[in-house]
Amino acid sequence: MPSDATTRWTVSVSKDTDIAVRSFLAQRGMKKGDLSKFIEEAVKWRVLDRTIAEARGKFADLPPEALDSLIDEAVTATRRAGAAKTG
Repeated sequence: MPSDATTRWTVSVSKDTDIAVRSFLAQRGMKKGDLSKFIEEAVKWRVLDRTIAEARGKFADLPPEALDSLIDEAVTATRRAGAAKTG
């Protein structure tokens, strides 16, 4: 599926939310069609936020030094994999 393909959603929000979002967009010179772009960006940020929160929760009991070590190992492995692809 091409990355520019779209799917139509039908969503319901409160009247207050509708007014707030449309006012926000209008104040920034955005048009009616920009609502979809705004919603898509907001959803992407929310998904990222939740994913990060879940990941942090899984490592909450890990001592900071152990977490740093895991991160260093992952960065090193990723760099090696990247170097192998370009080398």
